[in-house]
Amino acid sequence: MPNFLHVLQQFIGTFDIFIDGMLLTLQVTAISLLIAIVIGLFIAFLKISGIKVLSIIADIYIYIVRGTPLIVQIFVFYFGLTSLHISGFWSVALGLAFHNGAYIAEIFRGTIQSIDKGQMEAGRSLGMSQTLTMRRIILPQAFRRALPPLGNQFIIALKDSSLTAFVGLYELFNVATTEGANNFDNMTYLLIVAVYYLFLVLLLTMLVSYVEKKLAVSD
Repeated sequence: MPNFLHVLQQFIGTFDIFIDGMLLTLQVTAISLLIAIVIGLFIAFLKISGIKVLSIIADIYIYIVRGTPLIVQIFVFYFGLTSLHISGFWSVALGLAFHNGAYIAEIFRGTIQSIDKGQMEAGRSLGMSQTLTMRRIILPQAFRRALPPLGNQFIIALKDSSLTAFVGLYELFNVATTEGANNFDNMTYLLIVAVYYLFLVLLLTMLVSYVEKKLAVSD
C-alpha cells in the first residue's frame, strides 16, 4: 500500500493528464445524459400512451437494457457504430444514452403518473389541449418530483462512464490504469482516480441540490 506522501506527489505530478481525462469523462457523461433524457421522456410517453403496441415497444426496450450488462451494450454500440464510420466518442456516448434512457424513462413515467389526474382535467376544462396541458401543467410538476431520482441516475451514469475505458476512450479510469501500468504502481493511480470521481460526484450532488432549492423557492 503506497504511503500518503507518495500518492500526493503522484497526484500533483499527473494533474494535467488526469484533468484531460476528467474533462473527457464530463463530456461523454453530459452528452449521453442529454440524449438519454430525450429518449427517457419519449419512452415514458409511449408507456403512458394507453396504446398497447406502443407500451409493448417501450417495455421491450426497458427489458433489453435491464437484462443485459452495460459493458455488453457499450461494446455493441462501439463496434457496431464505428463500423459505420461514427467516431468512438459518439459510439460510446450513444451506448451510455441507450442504457440510461431506460432508467430515466421509468423515473419520468412514475413522476408523471404521480400527478393527480385532476390536473389534466382542470387544464382541459380551461380549453387547453391535452398536449398543452401536459407541457405547461403536468411536466413542470413531474420534473420537480423527478429531480432527486434523476440526480441519483446522473451520478450512476458518471461512474458507469468508466466502462468506456475498455473500448479505448482515454477518460479518467483509462488514464489511471495506463499510468499505473506504465509505472508499475497500479494502487497509487487507482487511489488518485478515486479522488477525482469523489470530487465529481460531490460537484454533481451540490448542483442537483442547488437546482432543487431554486425550484422550491420558485414554488
